[in-house]
Formats: sequence, C-alpha cells, structure tokens
Amino acid sequence: MQHEQQTVGITGCEECGLVVALPELEPGQRASCPRCGHLLMKTIKHPQQRTLAYGFACLVMLVLSVSFPFMSFSVQGIQQEITLMHSAQMLAQFENSLLGLLLLMTVVILPACYITSVLYLYWVSTEHGKIESDSVSHRVKSLCRLTLRIEPWLMVDVFLIGILVSLIKIAALADVGLGMSFWAFCLYTLLVVKCVAMVDRTWLWLQFAPMVPLPEVKAGDSHHSRNHISCHTCAQLNPIVEGHHQRCIRCGGKLHPYHPAKNLQYAWALLLASAVFLFPANLYPMMYTVSLGKSEGSTIIGGVVLLWHHGSYPIAMVIFIASVVIPLAKIVALGWLFYAAGRNIDDENRKAIRRLKLYRMAEFIGRWSMIDIFVVALLVALVQLQNLMAIYPGPAALSFASVVLLTMLAAMVFDPRVFWQNLQPGEKTERLSEQPTTIQKEPHS
Repeated sequence: MQHEQQTVGITGCEECGLVVALPELEPGQRASCPRCGHLLMKTIKHPQQRTLAYGFACLVMLVLSVSFPFMSFSVQGIQQEITLMHSAQMLAQFENSLLGLLLLMTVVILPACYITSVLYLYWVSTEHGKIESDSVSHRVKSLCRLTLRIEPWLMVDVFLIGILVSLIKIAALADVGLGMSFWAFCLYTLLVVKCVAMVDRTWLWLQFAPMVPLPEVKAGDSHHSRNHISCHTCAQLNPIVEGHHQRCIRCGGKLHPYHPAKNLQYAWALLLASAVFLFPANLYPMMYTVSLGKSEGSTIIGGVVLLWHHGSYPIAMVIFIASVVIPLAKIVALGWLFYAAGRNIDDENRKAIRRLKLYRMAEFIGRWSMIDIFVVALLVALVQLQNLMAIYPGPAALSFASVVLLTMLAAMVFDPRVFWQNLQPGEKTERLSEQPTTIQKEPHS
C-alpha cells in the first residue's frame, strides 16, 4: 500500500496491539497487520448478494434437517428412527439436560439466530448503504454485537464429524439408514461454514457507521501508548476516561482496558477449573452400553482401545486425537503461554510471534474436542432397543463438555497483546508507523 492510498480510519490489532491505518479495499482483498499478520479486514465480491443467497439457503436446509427422519437403526427386525431434535430430547430424558441444551444451542438455535441476524444486517446495508453513526438504530447496533458474539459458539461442522464417527462405530453392530434430513444437514453444514467465512466484523460495521477519528492516536502507536482503548466488537479506537466503565463511542459495546495481570488471573482460573474436570472426564464412563440385559461402561480410553481391537484404526485415531490429545495439549499449551506471559510481560518480538502462533492453534482446535460429546448424544438417541441393545450417557460426558467449554473461555479471556514488548520512543515506533498494512487477495472470493 502506498502512503497516498486512501484509508477508512485507524484501528488497533487485537493480537499485537499495533495501531495501523486501515486501507480502502477493493472487492476480493484482505488487509493484515504488518507486525503479526492478524487479519484486520476482508472483502468479498458482491458481499450483499452472495451472503443473502447463502443465508437463505442455510435456513432452508435447516428446516429440512429438522423436519424429516434423520437416521434409523435396526437389529433383528427391531427398528429405531430419530430426527435431529431427538438427540437433545433423549439427553434430557436421561437427566443430562445441560448436554441436551448445549447440543441444541450450538447446532440449531445459535446457528439459526446467527444466520437470521446476518440476513437482516446485510439486507439493511443493501437498503440503506453507509449512514452516519448517530442515525443507526439501537436495534441494529445491539443485533450486530450479538451476532459477532455468537459466532465462536457455532459447532455445526463439529457435529457433522461426530455423526460420521457415530456411523462408523455402530455400522458393524446393526443396519443404519440415512434419512432425507441427514443429507440436508450435510448441505446445511457446508452452507453455514461458507456463510460464516464471508462475514467480516470490520467491513460489516463500516456499512453502518464510519470510524470516529482520534487526533491524539496515530499509526505506529500500540496498547503500551496508553492513549486509547480498542473495541473488540467494532475495532474502533476510543479515548481513555479514568474511573468510568466505558462503552464504545461507535457501537456502544463494553470496552475492556488493557490489564494484563487481571486478564491472566481470569484465564488461569478458567484453565485450572478445566484441568480439574479433566480427571473425572477420563476416569468415569462416557456412556453405558446395554446388550441383552448386560450393562457395560465405556471410558474415553476404553472406547479408543475397543475400536482399535475391532480394526477401526482411523476412527480410533480420530477419537484419541480429538478427545485425549487435543484437550490435554490445549491445557498444557495454554498453561505454558499463561506462565510465559506472567513471567515476562515485555518480550522479544521474535518470541512473541512464535507464542502467538501457538495461541492461534490452541484457540482454533479447542472446539473440535466436542466430537465425543456429539457422538454420545447421537448414539443415545439412536440406540434405544429396550434390553436388546441400548446406550445411555455416563457421568463423564458433562465433565468432558466442561473441559472443552472452560478451555475455550480461557483462550477467549487471555489477551495475546501481553507478549509484545513496550516500544521505545524513536526508532521502533517510527519504523512501525511507516510499515504498510499487508494487502492480499482474498482466497476464493
């Protein structure tokens, strides 16, 4: 980007704190932080039309996914048929209402709310275009904030992998049939993933309200400059007002000042709680299998060993990696990152980049550990053939779900800006202020 290129404002990078000028992008381009490479904004070609088309298709597929038989399971002439909603209902019947609510929220309700909100926001931007921030209704601002907070909790794609794992686990035990809703759900998952990938927070807010300039803040400053607070909802830089619980001057969202010690305390508390739940999650049975009146509990490791002995090596590896390796590795990785952040606040930038990459990986993989919970939910709903064969949830299921959710929250609470050293006045600040924002072509735009 040349210096004479027009900008839409300045913003602070969420992951390294560097203040950079945000350029006006052509359709199909993306802008990244020049210091850490974090994505600042992206655009796609024909954003309103494409997003509206994908959003409506998502809702159609969702309706089809819950309206017809999802799967069927038959043994010796006895057949059990379920719909998508039966998984949550059966968990509630077996006194696991929290797990049923978690499945219902992350697979059906939250995705439906997210897609509906995105459709409304993009329709509003199509009808009205860019308008001044003081004329944006409170409803639109609140809806936009809510939509962006929902996004990390959409687990439709994780549930689909859980379905595939369940099919492999029970295919050798009985005849499994796939209903019309199963194929609709596969399309629904692909459409949701595509729709989420097209939504960009910074671009979306620019359609409703321009960035408010702050004369005292310039490109090259950072969170250590102590002259602004960056909004994590709309990327607006806000002036610091001491002694007040501030809200963003642009979107009205709650602001979170840079307090590394306080954020670390919250992150450590959540991480230690997840480590405590990890023990019952692995020691107690994840589910009970009843066959010909005989009940047998199965732990996570026991299920992996059983699959391995039956020759299902790929699925055994998937369960082992998703349910054993990833939760443990994420707890260890986050623990090391929190320790490193608390031991040395001002760190070298080379180490910061390496630690930031580890943090990004830990944050990305955490949600995939929910595969085992979704497998249990689906098997409990599907395999209910009285004493001939039945599956019930075990006490470890809720503990394991707690591990996944707490580690996700710990990663969200942690502020990775703590890894970046305090820039000294002069050479580094001047050099960074002259660095251009990285502009690339958006893949598959």
